[in-house]
Amino acid sequence: MTNPTPRLLGGRYELGELIGRGGMAEVHRGYDTRLGRPVAVKILRSDHARDAGFLQRFRREAQSVAGLNHRSIVAVYDSGEDHAVESGGAEVSIPYIVMELVEGRTLREILNERGRLEPGEAARIVEWVLDALAYSHQMGIIHRDIKPGNVMVGDDGSVKVMDFGIARAVADTQATMTQTAAVIGTAQYVSPEQARGETVDHRSDIYSAGCVLFELLTGTTPYTGEPISLTYQHVNAPIPLPSSLDPDIPRDLDAIVAAALTKDRDERYEDARDMADDLRHVRDGRPVGALAAAALATAIGGGAALAAGEETVAYAPAGPPSRSGDTTTFAAADDPEAPLDKRRRRGGWGWLLALLLLVPLLALGWLAYQQSQPDEVAQVTVPQLVGMDEDAAEAELTNLGLEPDPEEGNSDAPVGEVFEQEQTQGSVVDKGSRITYRVSLGPVEVQVPELVGLSRKDAEQAITDAGLKVGEVSTRDGDAEKNTVLDSQPGQYTSVAADSEIDLVVASGEVELPDVVGKDVDDVRRQLYDLGLELETSERVSDAPAGQILEQAPGAGTVEVGSTVRLVVARARDKTVTETTTSSPTTTTPSPTETSTSPDPTTTDEPDPTTTEPTSPQSTPPNTRSTTGQTP
Repeated sequence: MTNPTPRLLGGRYELGELIGRGGMAEVHRGYDTRLGRPVAVKILRSDHARDAGFLQRFRREAQSVAGLNHRSIVAVYDSGEDHAVESGGAEVSIPYIVMELVEGRTLREILNERGRLEPGEAARIVEWVLDALAYSHQMGIIHRDIKPGNVMVGDDGSVKVMDFGIARAVADTQATMTQTAAVIGTAQYVSPEQARGETVDHRSDIYSAGCVLFELLTGTTPYTGEPISLTYQHVNAPIPLPSSLDPDIPRDLDAIVAAALTKDRDERYEDARDMADDLRHVRDGRPVGALAAAALATAIGGGAALAAGEETVAYAPAGPPSRSGDTTTFAAADDPEAPLDKRRRRGGWGWLLALLLLVPLLALGWLAYQQSQPDEVAQVTVPQLVGMDEDAAEAELTNLGLEPDPEEGNSDAPVGEVFEQEQTQGSVVDKGSRITYRVSLGPVEVQVPELVGLSRKDAEQAITDAGLKVGEVSTRDGDAEKNTVLDSQPGQYTSVAADSEIDLVVASGEVELPDVVGKDVDDVRRQLYDLGLELETSERVSDAPAGQILEQAPGAGTVEVGSTVRLVVARARDKTVTETTTSSPTTTTPSPTETSTSPDPTTTDEPDPTTTEPTSPQSTPPNTRSTTGQTP
């Protein structure tokens, strides 16, 4: 019988149905019991739990995306580690990532169903991907594995990039596609520099985005074949144009693909935003930039030249690829034993023919492209928007002939104020360009959890789990156990901005014992109990009023809660009375007085012996007796 209770990760996340599976991890639908929202939970497969490479990649993904906050990047909310027991009984740690749940499908699923997309839809989707990449590059993160399977299209049409599992920091000089690395990217989408094992930068992601655009337009990747063949083609093969597979694809999209797939990264788009801007221009019916136009002309001429020279200059792997360190190299098909002059003669005519064909083709291609373009569009300098209110920013952009594209987001900035803009101040864009900026909704508010009565450790954990920070911790004397939370500021259940600091007041575990000597024990008893102290009393016969405290131990000062205070309380001495019997006088001669004295019994802890003092001689009538007795 199946246990109906869902598996709980980190004491917080309920694990539901499996919604995705990959070579490294599984993704489940989940539920955050603390914040009451659906989430996606990505868990490393247990068979990879002992693989250091997979563990490193998985943990890197959580670290890479934790600091990224963009509409087109799947947000990571939390990460942690669960524990599982292997068949041999050994316990292994299995990391998990809690992510935003996107209701939709991956681009790969869409392509599998539809084959390819309409040019306008393809341009829109890749534009969103490039917006996400531009942001991640700005934050110093290179994705390194852009492909249809890592792009989600929501049911609402939103586009989100996910799986930063092999992402690296831009400053990481070791970010190369190495032979020893556990994951090296997907062969159909790797850049030439990745394929050569060189250090990569953000332009590698732009190349991969170009491959994705090609596939969305045509239904196939730019290059096909086995991984080794694909690697070779990315490095050496001419750039294919989408219109070669479908003549109805606009030539401007050919130009954008050519600029993204240029072998030399220095001739590629410098920034993902540049490629996104060109796609925006195509969708708006405006011309693409000069870089794309030049790349198209080069691609047209280069492809023809290579085709003309195929007969004399052909490349193929010379047996298995030679692997030296991290780089995969390929040998030419020429016979290495052939005389040098013979090889030169055989290749010389081919290159000459290629050159003769290339020059006029380049010229014709460039001329035809230029003639097909409308007049040049005026350019505008982007103003500073950050700090302006929403209405002022919109008016400023409209006056400049730019298209306002406001988005809303949480920020510490006042509500309605622009706190971020994608196109930086001073950048030059075409008139009519869409300028994206974000308007503050105010900070994300969370509720201060219930803290009073918790231990300091539990309270600090509750504060962190709520998305808040622990502020100053002070102590206060009181009757509570040491380190018990007595108060918080702001108070529990108060709504505050996320990341706010919560100050705590905890019990010191000590109280100030007053000096109670001389006070009545009944007046002091309740006071000491209220301080959390235990009380022991003993009595001593004293001339002080009954119930008055004679001594205390310990004396006045700081003592721990729960300490015992010992008090010595006064007990009054027993009172005596004199009973006198008088008879008629028989003589005027004084006679001795008989005095009978009885001892004064006592039941106190410290007996007080009574001594009998003789009465002074006096004139007493005869037969007079004075008796001192115990008062009943």
